[in-house]
Amino acid sequence: MCSFVLSDEAQCPFNCTCFNRSVMCEDSDEIKLPLEVPRRTQILTLNNVNMSVLIERAFSANGTNAHSLHELSLRDNNIQVIQSCAFCGLHRLHLLDLSRNRLEDVHPEAFSELNQLRNLNLSYTLTAAGANQLSSALDSLSNLQILDLSGNRLKTIPLSGFGKFSLTMLNLTHNSITTLDTNELTKLSEYREMRVYLSHNPFDCRCDRLREFHDWLKNSSQCADSKNLRCALPKVQKDLRVESVDCKNVGSFVLLGIVLALIGVVFLMVLYLNRRGIKRWLNNIREACRDQMEVYHYRYEQDSDPRLTNVAV
Repeated sequence: MCSFVLSDEAQCPFNCTCFNRSVMCEDSDEIKLPLEVPRRTQILTLNNVNMSVLIERAFSANGTNAHSLHELSLRDNNIQVIQSCAFCGLHRLHLLDLSRNRLEDVHPEAFSELNQLRNLNLSYTLTAAGANQLSSALDSLSNLQILDLSGNRLKTIPLSGFGKFSLTMLNLTHNSITTLDTNELTKLSEYREMRVYLSHNPFDCRCDRLREFHDWLKNSSQCADSKNLRCALPKVQKDLRVESVDCKNVGSFVLLGIVLALIGVVFLMVLYLNRRGIKRWLNNIREACRDQMEVYHYRYEQDSDPRLTNVAV
């Protein structure tokens, strides 16, 4: 890796490459935080450098040397902890890439002072604990427009609401979402300009789980990849598009079954309550049938062969 001086007074960090207001440090175990970069640096790339903890002011050691930074990539660094004010001093940062790490502990003020952040990539990086802490940590990002949460095995949207953001795109692909409940759909519907991506999730297409989500897909244009959503359950519908599932007919058959079951129950109750009268009625019918058969039998014995009688006369 080459190291040389940029067009200002600071030098390129050791084991990094600097060119045209960009600093790139990759595949190195010698990068130490806090990291000092030239004042005029706009793009900083620190990929695969194995830093498990982002300490306070990790990229502005003196509070003055990172004001011009616009993009920061921390991809694939095994980051597990983000401490309070880790990005303080990066007032002009627009893009932050934290993908492919393993965030377990995210301080509520981890993203403090990122007032201009527009794009945050958290794909393939959140553990269950990190996802639970995410909502409060993102509260300060009022200008956030693009949030990538793909590939995190999420079962729900890990945000309490969207009113604190200016989101135009939310990526939830490649997670473990089976459906969206009423609260989540209500939150999404309040921000109609936001586009949501939900493909490659194992959706449960049983109508008792799907109905509200299905209606939202039909009546809203927020889900940009709705045609790519597939059913994982029930297994007989696997690979079926979620949008094409028809729960109305299923609901009508279920209702018909319920009505018929109620009629059957009422009928059985009537039989049970009138069991004595029914038994008496059946006995009367049996006696009447027996009397009638005795009459026919008597007549047969008296006149067993009418032809012989006629000959005798």
